[in-house]
Amino acid sequence: MVTSLKSQIKGCTICAEHLPLGPNPVFRFSPTSKIMIIGQAPGTKVHQSGKPWDDQSGKTLRKWMGLSSEQFYNEDNIAIVPMGFCYPGKGKSGDLPPRPECATSWHSKIIDHLSQLELTVLIGIYAQNYYLGSKAGKNLTETVRNFEHYLPNVLVLPHPSPRNRFWLTKNPWFEEDVLPTLQASVGRLLS
Repeated sequence: MVTSLKSQIKGCTICAEHLPLGPNPVFRFSPTSKIMIIGQAPGTKVHQSGKPWDDQSGKTLRKWMGLSSEQFYNEDNIAIVPMGFCYPGKGKSGDLPPRPECATSWHSKIIDHLSQLELTVLIGIYAQNYYLGSKAGKNLTETVRNFEHYLPNVLVLPHPSPRNRFWLTKNPWFEEDVLPTLQASVGRLLS
């Protein structure tokens, strides 16, 4: 059943006409995944490698979570399901937003297979707005600052992109308050 779903997603062409590099869905999950990471969409490096978070943002995310690459990429424990599975293209100030078709077409089907899911990590405004709806703050900073409102099953993070250095510097409470909670939650689930 899971193998069939993965094959369907890998063969997806729903938004192919909008993808400058063509479809190459990048995701990972297993029925035993305890943690699901929902980010934005692959960049060009991840599109080429086919390995999620295979870039500087991924290094930062693994550091935030307190995980080695081996732990992070063990899909028996961690599902990686972006809002958009394929590279969406370049915009004026970075990559375009994730294509909306992926989340509406595939997320609920994937989640239905995650029988041991205990924590969902929502990274960035697209994932937070989609999953939190009216419970999200007026902006990313407000949502992340109020991270305790979503615990114990959801944790909200900014994107770990190097482009967010200024946000991290401006909001030192993130490293002081949010990261220890993230690492403790991940450690508890993977011990």
